[in-house]
Amino acid sequence: MLEQQLRFSVLGPVRAWRDETEVPLGPPQQRAVLTVLLLAEGAQVSMTKLSAAVWGNETPASASGILRGYIHRLRKALDPVGAPANSNSVIRSVGDGYQLCAVFELDLRRFRDLCAQAERARGEGDIAGAVKLFREANSLWHGTPLADVRGDYAQQQRMRLTELWLSATADRLTAELDLGHLAEAVAELGELVAGHPLDERFRELLMLAYYRSGRQAAALDTYRDTRALLAEELGVDPGQALQALYQRVLQADPALLSAPPSPDPAPATLRSVPVPAQLPPVLPVFVGRQAELARATALSASGTVIVSAVAGTAGVGKTAFAVHWAHQVAYRFPDGQLYVNLRGFDPVGVPVTPEHALRTLLESLGADIRALPQDLDALAATYRTHIAGRRLLLLLDNARDAAQVRPLLPATPGTLAIITSRDRLTGLIAVDSAHPLHLDVLTSAEARSLLARRLGTARVDAEPDAVDEIIARCARLPLALAVTAARAATRPGFPLAALAAELRDSAADLDAFQDDGDTAADVRAVFSWSYHALTPEAARLFRLLALHPGPDTTAPAAASLVGHPLPQTRRLLAQLVQAHLLDETAPGRYASHDLLRNYAGELTQTFETPARVRAARHRALDHYLHTAHEAAALTNLARALVPLDPVAEGVRPEEFDGDAGKATAWFTAEQAVLIAAVEQAAAHGYDTHTWRLAWAVSNYLHLRGLWQEEEAAQRAALEAARRLDDQRAEAYAHRGLGLAMAGLGHLDRAASEARRAIELCTDSGDLRAAAESHRVLAWSLEQQGDLEGARDAAQRSLALFRACEGKGADDIRSRTAIASALNAVGWNQMLLGRHQEALDHCRQALALSQELGDVTNVAHTWDTIGCAHHHLGQHAEAVDAFQRALDLYRLQGDLPWFVASTLTHLGDTRLSAGTPEAARVAWTEALAIMDRLGHTDAESLRKRLNPEERPAAAPEESSR
Repeated sequence: MLEQQLRFSVLGPVRAWRDETEVPLGPPQQRAVLTVLLLAEGAQVSMTKLSAAVWGNETPASASGILRGYIHRLRKALDPVGAPANSNSVIRSVGDGYQLCAVFELDLRRFRDLCAQAERARGEGDIAGAVKLFREANSLWHGTPLADVRGDYAQQQRMRLTELWLSATADRLTAELDLGHLAEAVAELGELVAGHPLDERFRELLMLAYYRSGRQAAALDTYRDTRALLAEELGVDPGQALQALYQRVLQADPALLSAPPSPDPAPATLRSVPVPAQLPPVLPVFVGRQAELARATALSASGTVIVSAVAGTAGVGKTAFAVHWAHQVAYRFPDGQLYVNLRGFDPVGVPVTPEHALRTLLESLGADIRALPQDLDALAATYRTHIAGRRLLLLLDNARDAAQVRPLLPATPGTLAIITSRDRLTGLIAVDSAHPLHLDVLTSAEARSLLARRLGTARVDAEPDAVDEIIARCARLPLALAVTAARAATRPGFPLAALAAELRDSAADLDAFQDDGDTAADVRAVFSWSYHALTPEAARLFRLLALHPGPDTTAPAAASLVGHPLPQTRRLLAQLVQAHLLDETAPGRYASHDLLRNYAGELTQTFETPARVRAARHRALDHYLHTAHEAAALTNLARALVPLDPVAEGVRPEEFDGDAGKATAWFTAEQAVLIAAVEQAAAHGYDTHTWRLAWAVSNYLHLRGLWQEEEAAQRAALEAARRLDDQRAEAYAHRGLGLAMAGLGHLDRAASEARRAIELCTDSGDLRAAAESHRVLAWSLEQQGDLEGARDAAQRSLALFRACEGKGADDIRSRTAIASALNAVGWNQMLLGRHQEALDHCRQALALSQELGDVTNVAHTWDTIGCAHHHLGQHAEAVDAFQRALDLYRLQGDLPWFVASTLTHLGDTRLSAGTPEAARVAWTEALAIMDRLGHTDAESLRKRLNPEERPAAAPEESSR
């Protein structure tokens, strides 16, 4: 039913229509979710970005559940039949996020298209047509953009959209002046200057409008007012363009009285040399990059000297982008377009010297090369003299560094310099006021469009799964996609699934992306140009990063991997970022796309010996094991710690200074890396690392309801323990598996794993480990309904913990374990109806946990106390206890399962206290969390929310 036309508006209040019927979009936060998806224009939006857009830095613990609720309601509103199926819905789930996948009209997209048409009309000399198109674009605006969406994200987008409107308005008014619409322009420009007093574009246009209207004095007064305002507000003088116009008005320049000539170049006979038009041809299948093109155009709109350093990794399409953009704006530069390939990263040649580049440019501009000076500074001065007063576009492609291009930069208004480089050219940004424009890999939608343009829409649409795999295995890198598409184009009879299989089979190398005979289209060769420019130490770090287990790394982890001090490693990482062989995806976190990682892996096999590879892997795993061990010790004071071997030489584990909050934040940031570290350790035979890493991460994974990940880690640990023939390690793995099975609802298996752990611990005489395993057994039996057996196992656990007290080196951990066991006994007594006995045990647990500073067990205990008060009919006391528990859980960050359990208990008490609506609020939030976790308790919550199915008896208990 998605054939019905969907229309959206963001240039004003956020609104939607299906055909001619407006669709209700719900509350502001729900509209904010839709706004992010609309502005992504088909690209995937992660849950993290959605959360930031809705709540900023104050994301609630239940954010994921709430967002899924918003998405569900938006789907119901936007889908004609409320289709929940991912393939049929307007909003599709993609990875850890969503994308707006339907074909729809968006006023913002229409606005940009009309402005682009207007610019083309101006370039062709059709000023009246351009004005008409600009006015049509302006009619799409209905007040403040995103007017009914709140928050920092919306405000940032409003500023961006407003700047887009201001730029288009300046272009329109320039065209209006060229048509002679002076009176109307003066009135509108006066309002714009009042509303945007620091925007020099409108003051410049107002001066021009006054002058052409015969009001020279008003034009000069406008400049003087501007100069005074800028000095008072910002302490600066007007820009060069405004100053130049002031001088021309002051001198009554007659050329200002008429519109500028058509952008068509004057006949060659009037010039000593033809107007240079040196831009390379536009790539006929260029796709996407709309946001980057819009930003680039906005940067160049003022007509002042702008240096736009277009940087990006090898093969990301910098030159194609720069050429495409240059052709789009070339009409603004009637004196010509110059192009120089500086060969900064050429595979065979040497970089072009600044002297050679200057001579080439001067010759293109008509200079007598025989009369040119030899000195670089003199050459640069001659060059600046030749381009002064001209409107030129200068494309400097493939620059090696700032020093190579700085002598080539224009010094006067009128010339736009576009520079591409794999280097970030931070020197140009800092010293020469360059505007950086970074290119990333394509979005999935752009990658699909690229393949469709090269292979035909029918062929791409016929095999969507194969296309998705090709895009993924090409890492959305334009060069890799282009080479792959070329291969497919030469095999028109082959299904794309066969090509996807070929890529799958060669996933570990880059042979599938090699174009025989053409080095520029060989992904491996293109990467090598950047690699060979590195220092030896940076090159070694690049190679070794292929051994890192996770999707990204930090400087401390990289230092351990390479075995260097941290300051030296930071410098090497900066080199890799500068060369675009690595990206700093977030402050202090570094990653590269899959093809670069594969290339680094090839280099590792070629240049690193097996012994050095194994040593580097050992250092990396040691880094994560020792850091995770320290973090685990801080975040759960009740666990007995496993022994560790001494840290390998060169490894520098991270330190938390005794701060459990920092340790939890580290676990959260490194979650994906730690899971991958367990997998890598198991795959490469680091068995001791495997089971100890699994132990170190298990508590974090369990508390966050990541039971499938916990199960996988513990299975790897169990296999490693058996290979080691280590009975203690096997006992820990069985207990960890029992916890994961209980979380997943596989209760028979959970109890079996716990009993096996108890058996092994008892045989080895490890009473502390046996006590922890009895806790797992108690939890498993409780969920099976064997409340007597659960109570007995909890009491046995408490007895064993008390027997261990004072016998170990760490008495605090023993006492913390006793406090946790007291609460567990109290919980099981409460389930058996012995509520007063439960309160007695819980008060002991609460006092001891508070004394020891164990915030997590304090929260657990308040939850148990709340349940006991609930069953005693003491509803006010129960609500108070549950609120205390929730506050503490949320204080510790994302503990979704415990939050959901306590919310369920709170809802039960609210219902018993006669406030059913408050109960529904608590249960609804709990259900969203349980659905996200895939927990079996979700069904009982659904029954609570359905009055027809709600049990008449006392509500069942959610267990920990």
